[in-house]
Amino acid sequence: MKNSIDTRLLDRKEELRLDEDWKWDLLEISDLFWISIILSMSLIPFFYAYKDKTSISLGVVLSLLLVHFIQYFLTFSEKNIFSFEPIEIFGLIPALMNEGIHFHRFVTAAWLHADWIHVLSNILVIALVGVPLEQRLGARKWLIVYSLGFIGGNLAWIFTHPDSMNPAIGASGAAFGLLGAYMACWPEDKIEFPLLFLIRAWPVWLIVFIRVGIEILQIYSLQVGTSGETNVAHMAHLGGFFLSYISAKIIVKDVHLMSYGDNSRNNLGEISKQMREELMMSLDNDPWSINGIKLEENVSRILNKLREEGDEQETRRAWLEELAEQTICPICNGEIVAEGKNNMYFLKCVKSDKHINWP
Repeated sequence: MKNSIDTRLLDRKEELRLDEDWKWDLLEISDLFWISIILSMSLIPFFYAYKDKTSISLGVVLSLLLVHFIQYFLTFSEKNIFSFEPIEIFGLIPALMNEGIHFHRFVTAAWLHADWIHVLSNILVIALVGVPLEQRLGARKWLIVYSLGFIGGNLAWIFTHPDSMNPAIGASGAAFGLLGAYMACWPEDKIEFPLLFLIRAWPVWLIVFIRVGIEILQIYSLQVGTSGETNVAHMAHLGGFFLSYISAKIIVKDVHLMSYGDNSRNNLGEISKQMREELMMSLDNDPWSINGIKLEENVSRILNKLREEGDEQETRRAWLEELAEQTICPICNGEIVAEGKNNMYFLKCVKSDKHINWP
């Protein structure tokens, strides 16, 4: 399985306009059209993930897939109609990165891939590792870790190949960055992952030990000359992994999130009852009482049970789900649902978070 930032040899540097005189104003209208299409396809999943409050990690997966569809279409139709090559504008070229005009390549290179095997192998890691990590971190911190991954990978590739004109592309540095952050904070967590020809729940430390170990072994083989030429940027993988690993505990400042153990089912782990109580939001001042709405007897009973027994995470979740089934939004009389985020559970109105977001 290929999880890498790939490099492509450029035999005709002038043809691809990658010299020091490259300027945005050299682009043709057709180039600008395809650039706008690629940028739109990459950003739309993030917009809907934010709007619908869905998983940002799955938004990244969709973003990478959409961009690769455009890449594939341009490659497939290149001989017939189009001559636009995204790599010449968005790929990371180490020899050009001392020029400010090329700074965007630090980011854009992570959205391009060499082929379908390359992109699918990367999104497999991002989905399987990224989703449980996002449940631990939350969307904002997850994006920081993901970004550090591809930035660390790009920096590692530039520092080790400063004069290279071979463009590096792919989200593998980011994928390894997710593994690095997970390893730094929750190495004992078990996540579903294809390893040793089996798909099952493996501890994070074992996944990292094997995946990073393979990268180090391949780098060693290249250095001592026991391996042939490769188009895989192994140093970029390690750069993404170690930058996220080093930064993870700084990003994850909340002490209660740093608990070790099997949290693959969103447990708070081995933290004390007192700490759990501190983390739980107050159940006083419910939104129905605030809005002067008298609850029916059965709903009032559920609310009282929630207040009496809601200091335990799973108990609170159960009573909130029961409450959501028995009552309606005090603002619009619409449906309310119980949702979980960062190991906390709350009620929200399906029409608007501004109506109810409690506790």
